[in-house]
Amino acid sequence: MLEQILTYLEYAGATISLFAVAVIVVGFALALGRFLIQFRESKPEVNFKRFKIELGKSLTLGLEILVLADVIETITVTPTYQSLAVLAFLVVVRTIVSWT
Repeated sequence: MLEQILTYLEYAGATISLFAVAVIVVGFALALGRFLIQFRESKPEVNFKRFKIELGKSLTLGLEILVLADVIETITVTPTYQSLAVLAFLVVVRTIVSWT
């Protein structure tokens, strides 16, 4: 029974990771699309700043979801120093992105 739950949690972690990547890719595509559509309508500085903000929001959301997936994977798989280091790295990157 416990092994079955761990298996489901592993699948959940992988699914959440894929979802996080999709959020980042779709967010990038939408931000780039808006940037290109509004390229001639507004000043380049304003348009680029808007692009960076939209891209930052999708990247922050995607990284937040990746942290969740890594927490699940770290709990279900035998925790190693490498998996904890990856988790710590993701948390640091997510924190830096949210500050800028």
